[in-house]
Amino acid sequence: MRIITNFAKSGVILAAAILCLAGCGKKSGMETVSPAKSAANYPLPDPPYVAHCHPGVPGGRFVVAAYGDPKTFNPITANEATSEEIYRHMFAGLLGFDVPTQEIEPGLADWWTNSPDGKTWTFHLRKNLRWSDGEPLTADDVVFTCNDLIYNTNFNPVVADVIRVNGQNYTVTKIDDQTIQVVTPAIVAPFLLHFGSVPIMPKHILEKSVKDLSFDSAYGANWKPQDIVGSGPFIIQDYKPAQYVLLARNPYFFEVDSNGQRLPYFDNIIYTIVPDFNAVSLRFLSGESEAEDRIFPYEYDEFKAAAEKGNFDLLEPGISVDTAFFCFNENTNVDKSGKPYVDPKKLKWFRNTKFRQAMSYAINRDAIIRSIYSGRGIPNYGFVTPANKEWYNPNVRQYPYDPDKARELLKKIGIEKRNSDSFLTDSDGNKISFVFNTNVGNSAREKTVVLIAADLQKLGVDVTPQPIEFNTLIQKLDYTYDYDCILISLGGDATDPSDSMNVIRSDGFTHEWFPRQKTPSTEWEAQMDHLMDDLNTTLDLDLRKKDFDQVQEILSEQVPMIYTVTPKYYAAVRSTVGNVRCTPLSFYQATWNAEELYFKK
Repeated sequence: MRIITNFAKSGVILAAAILCLAGCGKKSGMETVSPAKSAANYPLPDPPYVAHCHPGVPGGRFVVAAYGDPKTFNPITANEATSEEIYRHMFAGLLGFDVPTQEIEPGLADWWTNSPDGKTWTFHLRKNLRWSDGEPLTADDVVFTCNDLIYNTNFNPVVADVIRVNGQNYTVTKIDDQTIQVVTPAIVAPFLLHFGSVPIMPKHILEKSVKDLSFDSAYGANWKPQDIVGSGPFIIQDYKPAQYVLLARNPYFFEVDSNGQRLPYFDNIIYTIVPDFNAVSLRFLSGESEAEDRIFPYEYDEFKAAAEKGNFDLLEPGISVDTAFFCFNENTNVDKSGKPYVDPKKLKWFRNTKFRQAMSYAINRDAIIRSIYSGRGIPNYGFVTPANKEWYNPNVRQYPYDPDKARELLKKIGIEKRNSDSFLTDSDGNKISFVFNTNVGNSAREKTVVLIAADLQKLGVDVTPQPIEFNTLIQKLDYTYDYDCILISLGGDATDPSDSMNVIRSDGFTHEWFPRQKTPSTEWEAQMDHLMDDLNTTLDLDLRKKDFDQVQEILSEQVPMIYTVTPKYYAAVRSTVGNVRCTPLSFYQATWNAEELYFKK
């Protein structure tokens, strides 16, 4: 799982510097050409992967409005949706993944085998695979990606958590230029899902950054586009911060349609960067973009009325799998100067289960749904939403709005109003006060923080809402740990619980309330570690479900992540776009398969 920006809007006027681009037929001052003069100039791999899509028409530029600049183009170190929005088009794994069906498909590897004991996997690459710069893509790149990048303790690879088992790395070796062998210390139930989806990186480009220990900044947003090499359907052609990201067709991409036409169909994808999520909708409704992956419930009526005019389709995939929550900083460590990351008196509150339960009881989720989401949503109390039918546990502990219950729990831990005060203090006389962060430019989140703060202030908690820039928020959450409380969301395209290993395990990069613990800081975190390791190495689906049900119940009891609400999202795509398969199982509901999309005319 990775952190998502979520999609909400507010009324900020578009900056004049942003280019106004529309449709595949309109011109702008930006050159949008594919690097390939002819597909015939670039030999196909042997064999190419034949996509399961309707044959389309090549050509055109696909325009999408996006909120926020990418932080990086490096898929190994990125942990935010502003970056993933771009790099998801640029890299490929050994295997592919069909999001609506949740089925694993061939990718860079044409076929693979598994040993009788289930622990030795052999992958066979397609012959004549090429990077976007024309250099050969071989087994050396796969071994380099795993051993030199992901398992390199000098760096901070987010994806490492999901390609280990019981805390142990896999043994990844080259058999020959087209063959890779992977030996796992134990049977890994979701092995193909996770190892197969690892973005393979080019050794000939990035080997230098390993040697000089600069990989964490490699493929950064400040890199020259021509130096960023990938194997996905698109490559970066140009990037102007706060203006646009221009992607061009990768002439060496390994997929074709059933007619033998090389994918992707579009010559270019252009992401016009806008200052606010409201601008995303304005761009689409004015005809200046081709698709909008997330439309909030309160926008539904406006989009429905516009769709009835016939120039785009309003899609209704349903309740999202994304989870919105706020968490308190429970990090017990100190910084390099010896200063605690969290004020000790606050840490005492934040690490108390009854304190967190009280905060959850104090939230009026129904009011959030009514006032922010136009009634189109449901209260959420657990790690998995009802959209994930296979793994959803309806029996998690729930926290309906109950201020009296919240006061009762706080009083049990010595937090109450004293001496006719209007505010709460702990048993040492400290006023219960904290700063509540979320990201600016996201009105739904900003409003949610205000509503939650108002609910908590009714209890006597002194809460200071403080929205900050998204990438600054991520820096606080994942690297500097200098925050009290943050409202954020998590999401991902795979629904298997092992996809959340980096969130649930105590040593996980995205274990947000206290990430990358050397040893579990609580007994319940240690129990979750054990359960996650067990379900990761158990092939019996019933046992895996039992383990994950228990994980969800622990999370709902301990509430390190206090869940808020799950809205019903919508999506919109121009009627001229073909091969759209909208799904709530992806953050990119309408464009998850961008390489297959095409203009019908």
